[in-house]
Amino acid sequence: MQDRKDSDSRKLLQRLKGILAAPGGGQDRLDEITHHIADSMGTDVCSIYLFRDANTLELCATEGLRPESVHRTRLRLGEGLVGRVARTGRHVNTADAPSEPGFRFMPETGEEVFPSFLGVPIQRVGERLGVLVVQCREARLFSEDEIYGLEVVAMVLAEMTELGAFQGSQADGLPPAHRFPLMIRGGTAQEGAAEGRVWLHEARVVVTNPVGDDPDRELARLHEGVEMLRSTVDTMVAAADMGGDGEHAAVLETYRMFAHSRSWLKRMEEDIRLGLSAEAAVEKEQSAARARLEMASDPYLRDRLHDLDDLSNRLLRILTGQGADTGAEMPDNPILVARNIGPAELLEYGRRLKGVVLEEGSVGSHAAIVARALAIPLVIHAARITSEALNGDTILIDGDQGIVHLRPEESVYKAFLDKIAMQAEAQNRYASLRSLPATGTCGTTVQLYMNAGLMADLPSLAGSGAEGVGLFRTELQFLIRTHVPRRAELAELYRRVMDNAQGKPVMFRTLDIGSDKVLPYMKPQDEPNPAMGWRAIRVGLDKRGILRMQLQALIRASVGRPLHVMFPFISDISEYEAAYRILMQELSREQRAGHPMPSDIRVGAMLETPSLAFAPKKFFEMCDFISIGGNDLKQFFFAADRENERVRRRYDTLNSSFLLLLRQIVARCEEARVPLSFCGEDAGRPVEALTFAALGIQRLSMRPASIGPVKHLIRRVSITGLRQVIDEGLDSGLPNLRQPVTEWLASQ
Repeated sequence: MQDRKDSDSRKLLQRLKGILAAPGGGQDRLDEITHHIADSMGTDVCSIYLFRDANTLELCATEGLRPESVHRTRLRLGEGLVGRVARTGRHVNTADAPSEPGFRFMPETGEEVFPSFLGVPIQRVGERLGVLVVQCREARLFSEDEIYGLEVVAMVLAEMTELGAFQGSQADGLPPAHRFPLMIRGGTAQEGAAEGRVWLHEARVVVTNPVGDDPDRELARLHEGVEMLRSTVDTMVAAADMGGDGEHAAVLETYRMFAHSRSWLKRMEEDIRLGLSAEAAVEKEQSAARARLEMASDPYLRDRLHDLDDLSNRLLRILTGQGADTGAEMPDNPILVARNIGPAELLEYGRRLKGVVLEEGSVGSHAAIVARALAIPLVIHAARITSEALNGDTILIDGDQGIVHLRPEESVYKAFLDKIAMQAEAQNRYASLRSLPATGTCGTTVQLYMNAGLMADLPSLAGSGAEGVGLFRTELQFLIRTHVPRRAELAELYRRVMDNAQGKPVMFRTLDIGSDKVLPYMKPQDEPNPAMGWRAIRVGLDKRGILRMQLQALIRASVGRPLHVMFPFISDISEYEAAYRILMQELSREQRAGHPMPSDIRVGAMLETPSLAFAPKKFFEMCDFISIGGNDLKQFFFAADRENERVRRRYDTLNSSFLLLLRQIVARCEEARVPLSFCGEDAGRPVEALTFAALGIQRLSMRPASIGPVKHLIRRVSITGLRQVIDEGLDSGLPNLRQPVTEWLASQ
């Protein structure tokens, strides 16, 4: 009995393959397909609904419903039973459709005489392409075998849609797959706007043979591919530093368990027996896993389904021979689209990229750090971008708002280009201020410094008008390697940085790793809250060999020149004293060894925790300079994780409580006569930067592109005038000063 069902299914799929291969328009193919499916399954109705745009389904072909309803009947995503199937990615099977919750009666179709309803999604690896429906006059539920068989047919329809088999049906304006405009709201990780063409970090696997001619041959191909996959995964797990029975080991073992899953293999074998090729069988099960992934609320389950999704991609590349290098040529103005990407991979692309869009990522991720260093816009959490975008698609990214426009309409495209042109015009105006000081109309001058982390950043030092490097992130050289860099390598790099600075000061922050910045060769730490865990100076004081090696490299690089060293994430005076002591020991050791010494040494600390604002006076007197790490300080002050989009935007920098904290820090630094700077995203925002200056912070460090806008605003207003507005607002008990500050600026 089962053999006969398998044979019937294979015959139907062979018919569909023949329809795909035969000449003819898209509408003719759709009409013929619905006829053959209804005939093969013995149903009175077969209908195909495809997406007209991201939220609208259109009846594109039917056998059994009224022909005049084709291309007239439309449903919103989630509307009616068809819309429910499309939204959830799950089948709906009922013997009495009108009694189902959410049922929508469509009188133009004549479907009221067909109460039995079975709808399955037409989807490909998480992409919603449409819905396939069969209906009967008699009231009955469809069997599990019938549901499974229709899902196999829907898989072939999905591949046919991807291959453009139905594009001839577009005469009435229905766009083909991947051709309608799409706007995706994500999160901002690096500001800026860019227009370009999509370049996929991992190109999509194209399945050109959804139907298998010989089940035995396809099964053999599947088994050979699975064995190769299992061998690769076993090797990867064996080569990894498992570190005992920790979470890392458990995750890798779960990954291996999926690769060896008998139930996963059995489902794919069954798909092949029903007529799918090996590749299509893998994609069918991957699509089902993606659908479950989108609906899962349990983080553990989502991680496991993600593992299965990743394994499916690996298996597809083995079966198709389509590796990461597809031979496609990168466009002239590429915008990189990826699920996620490591820092080394992003650096390989370098400044060729106009921007980056990630499906995952975080504001503090390695990719975000590199994107800031490259001064290119980065949007994160762009849901489904990797499945929606194709290489070469027109794409617009707005890093200021966290918005992506894929294949935009002409009006959106023109408006966006106008925005870019206005920004370019503003940058030209700012360039004229390059050699001028950031002096307010009151005569108060603010020093503007730039952040850096790569040699590629240093040309911006002269071009931006920055007075020095207020923060050089030394961790990037550790993050982009697969091993700890050698002391000689670091010394040469730091020497070149100082050479390129041409006498301007460079504040070198020692290694700031941990939290979201985990070295590839460092054992991951099982920490429930890594942002408040083993990171930055805590790692340096526990792994003193690395800290000493880095300090030696800095000393050897700064021969005859001033050296500025800054220790990150100091939370207690004892940490600064310990780090300072190690630096002094290394200076003495280098001097005894006869090595040339720096002409001067300045040692400072990053103030990133509220505790340090209340440190003993001795701490402030010990420091040669202090830099407020605004991103972390704000995170800990408001107890709002800056990686969490739901809370990080809830708290305003111009909140009075935060400004009172900054005012206290300014007072303590003035009392100890120690220079104070502010480093962080807010330093590059003109209104916030001006507010910091008015509080008495007279050195700001930001990305190079922000120096022009900040200087432009500072030179147009009175800093002492704004200080009076801020003092009055704080003294009067206003909870937030953004409104009085912006109103005062508008009046100026």
